[in-house]
Amino acid sequence: MAASDQQQAAPHAPLHVAIVMDGNGRWAKRRGLPRQVGHPKGVDAIRRVVEAAPAQGVRWLTLYAFSTENWRRPAGEVAEVMRLLKLYVNSDLEKLAREGVKVRILGRRAGLPPDVAEIVERAERQTAHNDRFFLQVAFNYGGRADIVDAAKALAAEVAAGRLSPDAITEDQLGAVLSTGGVPDPDLVIRTSGEQRLSNFLLWESAYSELVFQDVLWPDYGADHLRAAIEEFHKRERRYGGAVADNVLATG
Repeated sequence: MAASDQQQAAPHAPLHVAIVMDGNGRWAKRRGLPRQVGHPKGVDAIRRVVEAAPAQGVRWLTLYAFSTENWRRPAGEVAEVMRLLKLYVNSDLEKLAREGVKVRILGRRAGLPPDVAEIVERAERQTAHNDRFFLQVAFNYGGRADIVDAAKALAAEVAAGRLSPDAITEDQLGAVLSTGGVPDPDLVIRTSGEQRLSNFLLWESAYSELVFQDVLWPDYGADHLRAAIEEFHKRERRYGGAVADNVLATG
């Protein structure tokens, strides 16, 4: 057997994939149903993706579930999202904990209904010891708000005399974001055909690859995730650098 035949492709490094789960309302509307009917179907898609992700090389998965701006949606829809978060945690938490999934909720805790805050704390507490797979759910989250909160935390350190303003670095700011301690996303996916970040992981996605898929979130599954990851692996990540052009470089 030739040496080239013996060589195997180098395994890909574990990925951090972040997803803007968009299209629940439109999924329902296309079927002549109220918008909130789409959200339970969206929870089913979450289960499919969480189950499929590890086998596709994903170690960190961050899902955008509810933004700081979503409070402006109709009260009935907001209440349904809150109900489904509680339902998902109550029904799936034991399984997630048993399978080595560490759950982390990103976003502001202040202003959450007490029963939702309790669910959030319980999900993190019961899975705190796990490290096989990391599931982050952005809930009451906004990228700008998170940067503001991080800036306030550093400002408090400066005011207390524990930190010099001149000593603040990008790494220090990143560490006090709600995502601190987790690698920046390699790939950010948005479903439903929309092509924007919508205030999601603005700091962390500075060098992420973006893939926009024309599928509504309730219809999303393992094959869609696989297609996005395959597209990601076709790309050359340069992090602001460039490959020198030999002709130009030599004259």
